[in-house]
Amino acid sequence: MADTPEAIKKSVKTYLFVGGILFLGTIITVLVATVPALDIGRHGFDAMDCILGLAIATFKASLVAYIFMHLNHEKKAVYWLFGSGLVMVCSLAFLTALAIFDPIYDVFFYSGK
Repeated sequence: MADTPEAIKKSVKTYLFVGGILFLGTIITVLVATVPALDIGRHGFDAMDCILGLAIATFKASLVAYIFMHLNHEKKAVYWLFGSGLVMVCSLAFLTALAIFDPIYDVFFYSGK
């Protein structure tokens, strides 16, 4: 934490710089979503647009966690806990995605048409 006026000024500059980057990331996200010239992949919303949007959102969320939530000053145990939670979320999403290969054929879910 900042104890001297110089350290406080430095941290304020860092917060303003990161806030500017987050604002720029928001502008880029809006431009990619609305300007047809910046549309990647096929016309309209597709998988490439989703990947680009999630990449920008991941970068912005990482900046918020690292700088504003002060994770850059935490111990390794916090990173292990955060990483294991992230692995668990990804594995649950993968298991949910596997449901496409095991559809439900039941009277209540499938009309047979």
